[in-house]
Amino acid sequence: MLDVLFIIIGLALLILGGNWLLKSAVALSLKLSIPKIVIGMTVVSFATSAPELIVSIKAALDGSPDLALGNVVGSNIANLGLVLGVTVVLGSINVRKSFYTTDWPVMMMASLLFVGFIYFDGVLEPYEGVILVVFLFLFLVYLLRFQKTAVVDELPEDDVPLPLYKTALFLGIGGVALWGGSELLIEGAKNLATSLGVSERVIGITVVSVGTSIPELAASVIAVLKKEKAISVGNLIGSNIFNLLAVLGITSIITPVRVIDQGLLTHDIFWMLGISFIILPLVFFPKGLRLGWRDGLILLASYAAFVYLTIS
Repeated sequence: MLDVLFIIIGLALLILGGNWLLKSAVALSLKLSIPKIVIGMTVVSFATSAPELIVSIKAALDGSPDLALGNVVGSNIANLGLVLGVTVVLGSINVRKSFYTTDWPVMMMASLLFVGFIYFDGVLEPYEGVILVVFLFLFLVYLLRFQKTAVVDELPEDDVPLPLYKTALFLGIGGVALWGGSELLIEGAKNLATSLGVSERVIGITVVSVGTSIPELAASVIAVLKKEKAISVGNLIGSNIFNLLAVLGITSIITPVRVIDQGLLTHDIFWMLGISFIILPLVFFPKGLRLGWRDGLILLASYAAFVYLTIS
């Protein structure tokens, strides 16, 4: 009963946190004259990736590397299959050129870099973590200097500037609410899953990863409902990049992360690469430079197939 209560309170905190974080992100983009896609891929992405970072570091230090890896790989799959799927079912998204010339290629490069490091020896070493973090730093420098808006903001006139103290307050409270909500949700869901006798990798790749992806889902759905689609798309792409480069990079710098369950190498990482790759053709077909409800259904079906094959 307590676990169910944790899950309910966690979800409530995540929804509220997503709303507060979105307010601060819009205000920041206005105050600094930075495109919303950039704010989404930095401030919002870092805040919503904080649960993955906390969970992965704790899991690795506690001797549960499969939970740390499964959490990140599963979260990346959930971000695109589940969260982006739900987002575009709720409302179509028009995409501009920089989305597929910069953002998507960087996500694929980060994914391939991680797979290259982990696949052959089954361990993510500290020096490989340093390379991942350096790659993230270079990407952020490029992003802040050269990135242009990649998604159309349909209602720019609804953007309301906020005083700096309110922006900081919303950002801080939103981030704390997302973190606290994720902690409660993960704790409750993990205890429920463990009581069913499910393996650590499966818990990480499904229950924990979905739990840590709830902030992205909350932030993205709220963004779409408020017509802030630039933040929605930027948040998801940015979160996947942050998960691989920052979360696994920092975790492996602190302690080497070793694969225990080989299913992660034979099954999970290929699903992550596949669902990351499929975003590009979906942007072009059936209608050019747009993600619509049909694309959302394809993504949701892909995620359902992944979960079914993982737990079966």
